[in-house]
Amino acid sequence: MRLSVEDLHASLGGARVIRGVSLAADGSQFIGLIGPNGVGKTTLVRAIANLIPFEGEVSLDGTPVSSMSPRTRARAISYLAQGAGSHWPLEVSRLVALGRLPHLEPFHRASAEDEAAITRAIGLAGVQEFIGRDVLTLSGGERARVLLARALAVEAPLMLVDEPVSALDPYHQIRIMEVLRAYANDGRMIVAVLHDLSLAARYCDRLVLLDNGKVKADGAPAEVLTPQNLRETYRVEAMFGGEDAPFVLPVRRAD
Repeated sequence: MRLSVEDLHASLGGARVIRGVSLAADGSQFIGLIGPNGVGKTTLVRAIANLIPFEGEVSLDGTPVSSMSPRTRARAISYLAQGAGSHWPLEVSRLVALGRLPHLEPFHRASAEDEAAITRAIGLAGVQEFIGRDVLTLSGGERARVLLARALAVEAPLMLVDEPVSALDPYHQIRIMEVLRAYANDGRMIVAVLHDLSLAARYCDRLVLLDNGKVKADGAPAEVLTPQNLRETYRVEAMFGGEDAPFVLPVRRAD
């Protein structure tokens, strides 16, 4: 699959948030979208998902997402919003099964293929222990993992996730990054909004650094996470280290 974003502009509340962003990606990749608060990361992924108005073009395999039917787009793109929640008392496996709705014909039951996808998603997200429980009885972090399983169940070629580890403890942050890495290794593309620069450096193939609604840097993690880029965008000085497990540790403000 090829994702193409060309000269994308988007506004929120009358204020321009994205200013001429262009990027392209092919095939299996785990792309981290990074940058300080308020630079347009969430707006960009919502535009790619065709959830907000925008100028420019976003296409998958040459087809503009805006021209796809809602059903076709829902099969092609799965989206996990920042702080996504569940407000209905659904049993966990039933909530995960909602990820298969784009694949179901009206008034048809889930097929064996759908059931297998649900089982795979539950296993990948590691939420087997919650089966049988009402999702509203889970903690915020546990619920976040169940909602990730729902997004995984779509088995879309493109998955957009917005801050997928923000509500999780360190163990489950690593666990979810491993899940996303495995999902990409299985031949799919992930675009994830991330704030933990060490996790971004360790698990992503590519990082896109946004600043003031524009692409500041785009490339391999080591090319993007440089002292100069961190000073100019995040306004911090950082320590860098690790080979097998690289880390980026902000240590002081740079202003």
